[in-house]
Amino acid sequence: MFKLGVIGCGMIAERGHFPAIQQIPELQLYALYDRDFERSKSLQRQFGVPHAYPSEKEFFNSNIDAVVVCTPAPVHYANVLDAAAARKHVLCEKPLGTSEEEMLEMRDVMNDAGLMLFTGFNYRFSQSAIDIRHMVREEAIGEVRLLRLIYNWHLHGKWESNDQGERVESALRRGRMKEGGPMVDCGVHQIDLARWWLRSEVEWQRGIGVWLDTYEAPDHVYLHMGHDNGAHSMVEMSFSYNKASKEPRTHFQYELIGTDGVIRYNREEHSFELRNSHGTQYLPWHPEKSFAGMYAEFARALANGEAGDMPTAQDGIMASRIAQAATEQAIRDRDRPSKEHPCTKTLAKQVRLRHARTPLDTLDLPIRSTSMIARNGDES
Repeated sequence: MFKLGVIGCGMIAERGHFPAIQQIPELQLYALYDRDFERSKSLQRQFGVPHAYPSEKEFFNSNIDAVVVCTPAPVHYANVLDAAAARKHVLCEKPLGTSEEEMLEMRDVMNDAGLMLFTGFNYRFSQSAIDIRHMVREEAIGEVRLLRLIYNWHLHGKWESNDQGERVESALRRGRMKEGGPMVDCGVHQIDLARWWLRSEVEWQRGIGVWLDTYEAPDHVYLHMGHDNGAHSMVEMSFSYNKASKEPRTHFQYELIGTDGVIRYNREEHSFELRNSHGTQYLPWHPEKSFAGMYAEFARALANGEAGDMPTAQDGIMASRIAQAATEQAIRDRDRPSKEHPCTKTLAKQVRLRHARTPLDTLDLPIRSTSMIARNGDES
């Protein structure tokens, strides 16, 4: 049995990681550390964990085989380097770090120490995601040409109440927007799935942002990716969908479109189906993520010393690189704010200018054939 130590005892650890670890017979939730020692002691009692330590030094020097990093993203870099110094394998929540330089160093330090570093992309381990991978590789819908991966949600709402009962902006929303926004924070799951399902790297990406709030990063992002096998992926990710609604709802959907059909998964409908030239199959639906599945694979990796299907540090780096580049591109392409149109994009301005030009039917121009238009490729 492998003894795991978890550093960072926030909501994601309590609700996702702890219960999942305790479902895997080969793993033991052995030790906890959090800057708030009382918090870790409370969770120690709740989950029956043998140890909770008041200092990081005691935690890393304890009798653990691997470390699970569940701290906020800006702390991941230090946590992973400390784990490398203590010679512990690591499973780190996404994103691995706050910059590519950090993540590359984390990967290299762990490699040099002969240790494994994995990224917590638990969406891979949903049985539905595994079924999609199998269908893609069996060409159940022919050659996959297009992926539409949508996750629009409200990030638990825009407002919360302070100690005086006043409505104030949610600290959770503010923190996660300042760390990069929805594509960097959550869209990396969909980016990883696209690469994993297609077994094809991303050659280019394009990010388009929409601002419903006033952060630097867009809170609704469209990401287009071109894969080296010719397929195209579109990821739509929002932190502002129904953010102020009294009765909010979310929209989570996968669509894979191929030369012989479509695979469609929808979380809200609990639907999962395959439609191709042979007919329609209604498949067993599963939640979009599986912490337990991730930890079962983590246990196999610890036993075998090989990654298997665990998302590697390189997978984490690639997803973050794409998400960050797309977000930065969206920010660069945003118009300077104006009172009337604070979210207008440069591209939209160009469209307005183009439409304002003299109509073609008022000019004395020669008529070109459709073959010339197709050949020259400059008709818009």
